[in-house]
Amino acid sequence: MTSTPKKTLTLKKKPQSSNEDRRVRSGARARQAQQMQRLRQEDTPTTPAAPAAQTPQRSARITKRAKPPTGYAPTRPAPPAPRKPVPVQGPEIQARFSAERHGRFPVFAPCPQGLEEALAVELQALGFDQVSQGRAGCHFVADWQDVLRANLYSRLATRILVQMSYAKIQNEDELYELAYQTPWENWFGPQHTLRVDTSAIRSPFQSLQFANLRVKDAICDRLRDREGARPDIDTVRPDAKVHAFLNEDSATLYIDSSGESLFKRGWRHHKGDAPLRENLAAGLLALSDWDPNAPLIDPFCGSGTILIEAAWIALGAPPGSWRPFHFERLRNHDANAWQDLKAEARANIAAEIEIPLVGCDINPAAIEAAQANLARAHLHPNTIRFETGNALAIQPVAAQGWIVTNPPYGERLDETDTEFWEQWAAHLKRNFAGWSVNLITSDLDIPSKLRLKPNRRYPLYNGPLDCRLFTFQMVPASNR
Repeated sequence: MTSTPKKTLTLKKKPQSSNEDRRVRSGARARQAQQMQRLRQEDTPTTPAAPAAQTPQRSARITKRAKPPTGYAPTRPAPPAPRKPVPVQGPEIQARFSAERHGRFPVFAPCPQGLEEALAVELQALGFDQVSQGRAGCHFVADWQDVLRANLYSRLATRILVQMSYAKIQNEDELYELAYQTPWENWFGPQHTLRVDTSAIRSPFQSLQFANLRVKDAICDRLRDREGARPDIDTVRPDAKVHAFLNEDSATLYIDSSGESLFKRGWRHHKGDAPLRENLAAGLLALSDWDPNAPLIDPFCGSGTILIEAAWIALGAPPGSWRPFHFERLRNHDANAWQDLKAEARANIAAEIEIPLVGCDINPAAIEAAQANLARAHLHPNTIRFETGNALAIQPVAAQGWIVTNPPYGERLDETDTEFWEQWAAHLKRNFAGWSVNLITSDLDIPSKLRLKPNRRYPLYNGPLDCRLFTFQMVPASNR
């Protein structure tokens, strides 16, 4: 009997597609494949005269990702050992890193919006190089000792951010690579706790939360690969804070050298109603051109922020003399040099001031709060005269001087009640001729209510409130 031949099922292999036809992969597997490809390229001999323009460029394709669910925490698989760092965008990032090796850093000092020009003047007066104004802050260049000085002496900055790296990026994977390549181990390690914050202007990324997660994972992965452990995350009181800033096509990574915002001088426990932040109060004094040798009155003093800032300016007391900073927790911190810097600053503080500083408020509780803040600010009780009283009755203490104040407005005073403002304006005309009157308010109709024409007006923000600082030069019987 003839046997029937058995049929064999054969699966034909698909012809291997070219590199151009392959589907673009993303995620950890793609990164690992790209990495192995780069290593193979590095082992392949190249022509010595190959131009830089032949360097492979990243794809401009942006991979869209769904917003990760709550609790999602992607982890990066262990890379092939040893991993050889490959620069993103090559020369641009290398230049940032070489700046670090030479001990000079690009620095960004954010400030309340509207104080950029005043902050630039302050930084130049402190001797910093390449100062330029930016959006809600100023850029400058400094070595690490100058970073400490900026934290110690700046009255207007909100914090001091030291740039670690910068690159053009297209997607979250490139953001990860940038953060992974940054030498964080020079500043902190697994024994430190970490917090990462991300902000953006016109960024194409769909989720800033996911971008923030990628930066955090990259930092933790780098420290794990180099030191064998990942740092813990602490969003409340971290040892190290990293800020990522994104715009349309680039990312910048900073170390926050300050920690808590610089306006937290350490003395204000009682804030009162609608308080000014300390650096905004110092900004009002700077914009008003107050002379530290001239009298100053605040007829709506509240908890005394403006006058206490003025006293520190007149005494030459650095605003950071009595508070901690995050740079004290970093690996490169020289505690002895920092103590010497603070000791030198405190040695130059004047013993007393001769000019009168007067604060008045109709609320007795506000005056009690101001006096308590005065004691915590390391100032003698007689440095500032706080008293309960009506702004309509306060009298000048000299022929010329300044009034700088944050009067009640909005919820603290009925905006439709113009009678008070007319009475106060009449009081100023009768008694404060020759004085400069400066007030910050969100009520943009204040000049018409006072029936006074401002010499200057400065757009400012008191928290979320869109405000103006109006300056008036009082003349006898002024109707302007």
